[in-house]
Amino acid sequence: MSKLIIKNARVIDPFTDTDGAFDVLIEGERVKEMRGRGKSEERKGKREKGRMKRKERRVINARGLLVIPGLVDMHTHLREPGREDEETILSGTMSALKGGYQAVVCMANTEPPVDNLGIVKYIREAERVCDVYPVGAVTKGLKGVELSEIGDLVNAGCVAVSDDGMPIMNSFIMRRALEYCKQFGIPVISHTEDLNLSSGVMNEGIVSTELGLPGIPSCAEEAMVARDILLARFTESKLHIAHISTKGSIELVRRAKKEGVNVTCEATPHHLSLTDECVRSFNTNYKMNPPLRTEVDRKAVIEGLVDDTIDMIATDHAPHADFEKELEFDRAPSGVIGLETALACGITYLVKPGLMDMKQLLRKFTVNPTRILSLSIRGISAGEYANLAIVDPTCEWIPQKFLSKSKNSPFIGKKLYGKVLYTLYKGKLYEW
Repeated sequence: MSKLIIKNARVIDPFTDTDGAFDVLIEGERVKEMRGRGKSEERKGKREKGRMKRKERRVINARGLLVIPGLVDMHTHLREPGREDEETILSGTMSALKGGYQAVVCMANTEPPVDNLGIVKYIREAERVCDVYPVGAVTKGLKGVELSEIGDLVNAGCVAVSDDGMPIMNSFIMRRALEYCKQFGIPVISHTEDLNLSSGVMNEGIVSTELGLPGIPSCAEEAMVARDILLARFTESKLHIAHISTKGSIELVRRAKKEGVNVTCEATPHHLSLTDECVRSFNTNYKMNPPLRTEVDRKAVIEGLVDDTIDMIATDHAPHADFEKELEFDRAPSGVIGLETALACGITYLVKPGLMDMKQLLRKFTVNPTRILSLSIRGISAGEYANLAIVDPTCEWIPQKFLSKSKNSPFIGKKLYGKVLYTLYKGKLYEW
């Protein structure tokens, strides 16, 4: 049985409300013990008798480093089945591990989509290096016309339903989806976009006008956020709004939460850190849906994260092949990868400026997605799986290479702070 001691670590775990100095002992797949530092010499002496022989264990000196629970991403596109040239479940989960994740929630817009038991079974049995939780399609074929067999999908292991990538334009279908999912206690994850308003390729505003590119107005998102909140209130069902990006949308969610509506939402690393000014380069790695918004919207996203209007940071990891992203800006597909840079973005743009502390940030990456999806994930404590990451919170680095099969990151060449040095998944150590 493999044995590992992580010494001199600062353990920050929002699951257990822990922030302190510990030695973490791991045997096999699980945490065996957490030994608090700074105890009396007498107690230290007693513990010496139970220590493993040096030749039987590996020791990592984590002085100056953080030990954190493995992260959970509620919004990942793994592309398999159908587009294995862009990503596979194996490559996507390896990318997730490098970013410090222990689990990803994979969206249904594969080819074919996750609207039947066969695809759910395929995903659950595919090779991976971290946990993968499938999301089922709300409608058959993601066409927005006929509900999928949601009950069967849930029984097969789906933790939510979503047509992400496509909005559910038919309000009656959305109502029925919310009502049906209420029976199973799962959320409908909504891609909030009114297609009648969103035929552009970037945010509608001064920059789009100057560049001569067709814009997508903020109201294309806000109109659907408002509709879905009304439906969630009416049905008393769980609604989760994906990749929220505008000040108006955040204000709608903030008001709805105060009124008791069962609504949650997520923001992406790119929407909390970048704006439509980036598009002036015509770099297609700045093309995503929803698009990068204005500085006013970016600050609203940060405010929403700080005051807990926005429950979590989710990557919307969306791999695309090089040949697709090398097209002209208006022809290239929307989407960027994010699993390997998400935590660093949070540290760089939220913790380093003093907007929130590390435990608050980690709550956005761990506790909240676990709670919203009712996942059986726990923190770092004796008897639990050793799913954790060791992070240097002050390390400066510039993303250049990725374990993802795709390279469409908006953070290539940008200085970030906070780097994952090791990840453990069920006790297996990966060193980066």
